[in-house]
Amino acid sequence: MHNLQTENDLTELGQMLVELSNQGNESPYDSLIKKAKAENQWFTDESIQQAFTSIGNSLTTASLQKWLSKYNLPKIPAPKQIGLVLAGNLPLVGLHDILCVLVTGNIAVVKLSSKDQHLYKIVVDMLCTINPLYATQILFTDQNINNVDAIIATGSDNSARYFEYYFGKYPHIIRKNRNSVAILSGNESDEELSNLGTDIFTYFGLGCRNVSHIIMPDGFEIDRLYKNFAAFASLINHNKYANNYDYQKTIMLLNQTPFFDNGLVLLKQDQSLSSPIAVIHYQYYKNIQDVENYIEQNKHKIQCIVSKTKWSFLTYELGKAQYPELWDYADNMDTIEFLLNLN
Repeated sequence: MHNLQTENDLTELGQMLVELSNQGNESPYDSLIKKAKAENQWFTDESIQQAFTSIGNSLTTASLQKWLSKYNLPKIPAPKQIGLVLAGNLPLVGLHDILCVLVTGNIAVVKLSSKDQHLYKIVVDMLCTINPLYATQILFTDQNINNVDAIIATGSDNSARYFEYYFGKYPHIIRKNRNSVAILSGNESDEELSNLGTDIFTYFGLGCRNVSHIIMPDGFEIDRLYKNFAAFASLINHNKYANNYDYQKTIMLLNQTPFFDNGLVLLKQDQSLSSPIAVIHYQYYKNIQDVENYIEQNKHKIQCIVSKTKWSFLTYELGKAQYPELWDYADNMDTIEFLLNLN
């Protein structure tokens, strides 16, 4: 399928996803959305709508052209079969891999996570409505993936070891755990700190683009964070989030670990990049070099960095972590470049 046609099709898909996010319970896909929520209690109406909106808004003609203009995308005489093992921590978190396979003219052999079985069927149905040929380009399988030309697999650090063993014979991208960081200057407005709350609490903090660690200047007032996180207070009403909050608080109390608590999220001073659900790690810095050293030491575990300040490394504006562009590749590995270089 010629990539210009694919661009047009994906633009239409984006419009359909945005429209779907605005329909609520009136959509023709309501039964699939209900099944998705029933099988994964982390999937709520809000998080599913967020995913539809974020993905839909990224699929504009301008964004697609900017994304694909840097590549030479020739018409492929013999499409390759690309095995995709998708994660299920967020709604449609693996869709970008499917899109990369489509725009390079290949065939996606997709093994869905048991945690997200239904939302992809919505997207594929939309694509097939736009062009029935997509039914031959996206193939779902319940079996172990074999006899493909390459593999892209996403999972935890533990599952990555299995992926390396099982898929090592194929050209592959294997992604592991990553987390995101916020760097504060102390000059942030209340609105900007509220935007940081979006980076932290969207999808309950389950994604690799969720901020799990805050680096703040000496003397920064923690109360400023809590005051501006108030808009997210309803998260504690979610059973699974509340259970995590209660469990982590109990552990800290038993261990006599110092922490801050506002009834929504626990703030713990800790150098570790990754934090449990309902906990945010933080550290103070005295100078810029402290920050740059920490980022350099942890860069292989960092997905993205949000900051008001400009740094020598790539950062996003506060509040933008959960709105990646099409060219914001997971683990900073260019998926299309990988697919185009397959022999």
